[in-house]
Amino acid sequence: MIGGDAAGMSAASQARRLRGAGELEIVAFERGHFTSYSACGIPYWVGGDVEERDRLIARTPEEHRARGIDLRLRTEVTEIDVAAGRVRARDVDSGAESWTSYDKLVIATGARPVRPDLPGVDAPGVHGVQTLDDGQALLDSLARARGRRAVVVGAGYIGVEMAEALIRRGYEVTVVNRGAEPMSTLDADMGRLVREAMEGLGVTMVGEAEVTKVLTGQDGRVRAVATEDTEYPADVVVLGIGVRPETTLARAAGLPLGAHGGLLTDRAMRVRGHENIWAGGDCVEVLDLVSGQQRHIALGTHANKHGQVIGTNVGGGYATFPGVVGTAVSKVCDLEIARTGLREKDARRVGLQFEAVTIESTSRAGYYPGASPMTVKMLAERRTGRLLGVQIVGREGAAKRVDIAAVALTAGLTVEQMTALDLGYAPPFSPVWDPVLVAARKAAAKIREPWDQAAG
Repeated sequence: MIGGDAAGMSAASQARRLRGAGELEIVAFERGHFTSYSACGIPYWVGGDVEERDRLIARTPEEHRARGIDLRLRTEVTEIDVAAGRVRARDVDSGAESWTSYDKLVIATGARPVRPDLPGVDAPGVHGVQTLDDGQALLDSLARARGRRAVVVGAGYIGVEMAEALIRRGYEVTVVNRGAEPMSTLDADMGRLVREAMEGLGVTMVGEAEVTKVLTGQDGRVRAVATEDTEYPADVVVLGIGVRPETTLARAAGLPLGAHGGLLTDRAMRVRGHENIWAGGDCVEVLDLVSGQQRHIALGTHANKHGQVIGTNVGGGYATFPGVVGTAVSKVCDLEIARTGLREKDARRVGLQFEAVTIESTSRAGYYPGASPMTVKMLAERRTGRLLGVQIVGREGAAKRVDIAAVALTAGLTVEQMTALDLGYAPPFSPVWDPVLVAARKAAAKIREPWDQAAG
């Protein structure tokens, strides 16, 4: 196993459950200090919602070793020799190298934060946030910072969550984003709602701006982030531009990669064209069940499922991973953000014609105390009425409603069929017509309207 987090150790644990220590020897390499942890929880640790780092660790190295897994921490695999069936590994601390042979290989190398090639980007005080080591380095940097000004570069999930974490730490936060609105995983009209909420928290949002360099002081630490037009003072900088599959080893070994740079696998998570090599987690591309195309989606939910599938197959069983619909949730303080399926530009890119509707509703019955506003956007395919995607922005009770749409997308339901879903209702939990069903009704009515294809 190359990689000791979600996919790799889930695969190792599942294989061990199916095959005893006398039947299957499992060696796992991990270049960091930790295993089986929640990278998604790092912003909440940095922000203070999670008090201790170890609360993010699901299973320690000692627990894995007690289950008969030869786990080698601080050991980085530097080469895969596919022809000989072996990997070269280097002890990070001593530099010593050795080869280890394999009958079955699992690649779970994860993803790496995008770090733009800019002057000063490697200066002390500039941080990517992907691993527990990264989170600890950021907290150490915050403790050393002389001032309380932070710049977050990028406004995707990590950027938005880290902006909130830094606000909670008492920092003055500026978010510099290439797009006009934050959260490019949403359509711009829904992203605008996120921007307004962030500005309401006191975050300075700078849209349509390209960072050109990171400026440093006489001590070599970051002092500002520069764009073409101006400078934004910073005592710490967090890169929230996104991640790319970490497939350097795979590429060098000649393994097949997709358009997004991730490893290509079959439904059993076996690397295409290689009988004894599997891959899972953030280093692979997956099938989008709505568009029918390959995508790269870095989420722990998928990584753990990949690991279960891989471990079952490596352990002698049979399992497959069918694909994803692209469900994700996040929050900015009390604002909840959710999406699943396709955005408008996704649907256009794959040649789908659709109708988009947006509705305003509430999380509970309007007369019940605590009812809060919610915006739901829904896309449905013209002619067929097939649900294509849903985006939700609102307060408490908004985000998890996207799961209704995720199930509908997986089942291939039409918006007309969705209107008849028998969802739970009581005034403390929902209006009599749930907001998702209100959107489905509006979408169903929209696609029944006459449509002039020549005009549309």
